[in-house]
Amino acid sequence: MLAQVFESFYHKVFINIIVERSSTIVHVDIHGKSGEIASTQERFETTQLSTEMHAFISDYFKESPYAYISFLDTSNEQGALPTCEKNKLAFYQDLSTSEYKCIDETWTVFTSKTDLYALEKTYESIGIDFVFSPFVVLSTFFNDKVDKSLALFVLIEDDSIAVAVFEHSQLLYAEYLDMEIEEETEKMLLEEENLDDIDLGLDDGIDLDSLDADDNIEDVEGFADIEDLDALEDIDEFSENKDFEEELTEEADNSEQAAVQETPNTDSQFNEDYQRFSLIQGALNHFYNDEKYESQFVENIYIADHAHVSSDLKHYLEEEMFLNVYI
Repeated sequence: MLAQVFESFYHKVFINIIVERSSTIVHVDIHGKSGEIASTQERFETTQLSTEMHAFISDYFKESPYAYISFLDTSNEQGALPTCEKNKLAFYQDLSTSEYKCIDETWTVFTSKTDLYALEKTYESIGIDFVFSPFVVLSTFFNDKVDKSLALFVLIEDDSIAVAVFEHSQLLYAEYLDMEIEEETEKMLLEEENLDDIDLGLDDGIDLDSLDADDNIEDVEGFADIEDLDALEDIDEFSENKDFEEELTEEADNSEQAAVQETPNTDSQFNEDYQRFSLIQGALNHFYNDEKYESQFVENIYIADHAHVSSDLKHYLEEEMFLNVYI
């Protein structure tokens, strides 16, 4: 009874921490008996708990004994599974190093124990009360759509994407994609493919065991004398023989490069949106082709956009994947 009296006297304060690529947003909602009475947020140019962020959170946390701090999970080792039955979870994912929780008695979210421990240590001076899965945020945000239809649902953040397929509130498939990790993986795979294509010509290589040190030392020393290569800098025969058309072409190229440099955000946005499209396309293909999932043909995609994507992403999804897109 006493707790109810205090609860009616104090407001409830919800402090939400959202870490982005290079900054952190702290969003505060204050609720009274009639619902939300105030809301504010502050952006900090850091991904760590800075002194300024600590002070900002503490000011609101002191306002009420009913203050709660939540964190949007950013662990790379997280996801969601289409069952809550413990004997079936292992069919989809090894959860021995994960914390997991059943949602609506039908599907499960999981995240890394190691990352949760690191999060707890990072914010131990203020304390984290709740850690929310982006898949729970996604299903809540599109609650009316998740309940009534079969569709692909996507939560886009600055450097990550949460992808889930729901049919009448039942999760069929989910995947969490870190854009930076996926980009690095693609680069590594491409480099490996390029290395495989290189013919090292081992049969034509130098057999070091067959070298006679006395007979060949003078030839080998010739490789060490590279000062003569400086003379190449003085060769300008190509520039002297350029014709007028080539010079015009170079000037045009230089102008285009200058224009690109003046608008770097446009190219960056284009590249990131294409990368997001590729990741979403790959996730949907995974859903279709992996026998573990009960795949069905998806026609609609609903996107919760926190990264302010351009219209290019919608265009890609509509033209390349024939999806009905709602952002």
